[in-house]
Amino acid sequence: MSKVEERLAELGLTLPEVAAPVAAYVPAVRSGEHVFTSGQLPMVAGKLKDTGKVGAEVTPEQAKALAQICALNALAAVKSVIGDLDKIEQVVKVVGFVASAPDFTGQPGVVNGASELLGEVLGAAGVHARSAVGVAVLPLDAPVEVEIQVRVSA
Repeated sequence: MSKVEERLAELGLTLPEVAAPVAAYVPAVRSGEHVFTSGQLPMVAGKLKDTGKVGAEVTPEQAKALAQICALNALAAVKSVIGDLDKIEQVVKVVGFVASAPDFTGQPGVVNGASELLGEVLGAAGVHARSAVGVAVLPLDAPVEVEIQVRVSA
């Protein structure tokens, strides 16, 4: 078990199986020293944990927890490409999409669920640049979607 997975276990979390794509793409691709994930939905055991818009059917607190699930799924996608999460040298960028009610403006707080998890699990290597974007709708009516870009060792 990698140090990263040991840290997840200390936090009471486990790395899930890679979420199956819902369309024509792969979960992650390596290009040189970087791995780019596809957008990861809050899938648990092959199903969305929740659906709806943040600020309407989904509370900001629920959405923050869903963003954490997205980050776990993103780490699983990275592992599927590099085999060992200890090869992550730096999370370079996180992009979070939040399906938002028209008056909801708390997207950064929601995406903190992903950012905080990456920081807790990876330490200094988890510090990253980030965008948090409000959108009208996401695939399968997911409340949150997160993608990450990481730099890895050979």
